Amino acid sequence: MKIIFAGTPDFAASALDALLQTSHEIVAVYTQPDRKAGRGQKLTPSPVKQLALTHHLPVYQPLHFKSSTDEGKSAQAELAALNADVMVVAAYGLILPQVVLDTPKYGCLNIHGSLLPRWRGAAPIQRAIAAGDPETGVTIMKMAAGLDTGDMLLKTHCPILDTDTSAHLYEKLAAQGAEAICTVLESEQQLQQLVAEREVQNEEQTVYAHKLTKTEARIDWTQDAIQIDRNIRAFNPWPVAFIPLDDQNNLRVWESAVSTLSAADTQAGQIIAIDKQGVHVCCGTGVVCLKALQWPGGKALNPVQIAQTQKLNVGQVLA
Repeated sequence: MKIIFAGTPDFAASALDALLQTSHEIVAVYTQPDRKAGRGQKLTPSPVKQLALTHHLPVYQPLHFKSSTDEGKSAQAELAALNADVMVVAAYGLILPQVVLDTPKYGCLNIHGSLLPRWRGAAPIQRAIAAGDPETGVTIMKMAAGLDTGDMLLKTHCPILDTDTSAHLYEKLAAQGAEAICTVLESEQQLQQLVAEREVQNEEQTVYAHKLTKTEARIDWTQDAIQIDRNIRAFNPWPVAFIPLDDQNNLRVWESAVSTLSAADTQAGQIIAIDKQGVHVCCGTGVVCLKALQWPGGKALNPVQIAQTQKLNVGQVLA
């Protein structure tokens, strides 16, 4: 089949790489415009574009597909001229109007990192961890105009471990997504069958994964230890859980676990122990152990290094 691929980050690049190993023809790759990155703020191509260029694939980077502008209409016509059988979309980052969704012979298929209809939206992996979900997965759906509302063709399942960060889960689901889309596109007959048997999402089970904000990454010590640990893992690698040091600086928390220690006659945010496991902090209920901390201008430190800095003390109350 002739496939258009649309995606931007590493999650999408995993799927493109898998499709490149098949007999399908990737006729074009769509990705976000190059962005400034790194200390030098140099324009940097997305992981998907880098992979596409390595395989000498044509790359398109329109700003949008809006029918209300000449630029959008031109992008629509350009895509239609590719005469693709299907368009695979994975974390692309642009809204596709109905005219684009209807352009390929079999429409557009999206690789979404959750078990739809739970966690539609921008941050499904992070929200699943923060909510304490026992599992997540990948859903391949036939895209519709709404936000992740399309009919479902295939689902995979992935348990969420109590040590999983968003970074860990991201890698697992990227691999599952790559395998899942290759299964759906194993043959044209397979695709036709899955489209015919597609499952409509149950709107009553819908939960939205709202976009993450930096402010919500501030640790709230009045929450229970289990929730704080989930949040720390959910916000790794972005926006990273933090503890304010002053008006300008934050102490970043990269890793944690629910502590086996207990506390009495202490207040939320109070350090009750610093040992080889980490920094044990009293919460609204229970104790959380902070295992990797990063002070401004420095690197993330492990428990031994944290103790050596002597920047934290037992009895100290964190903000």
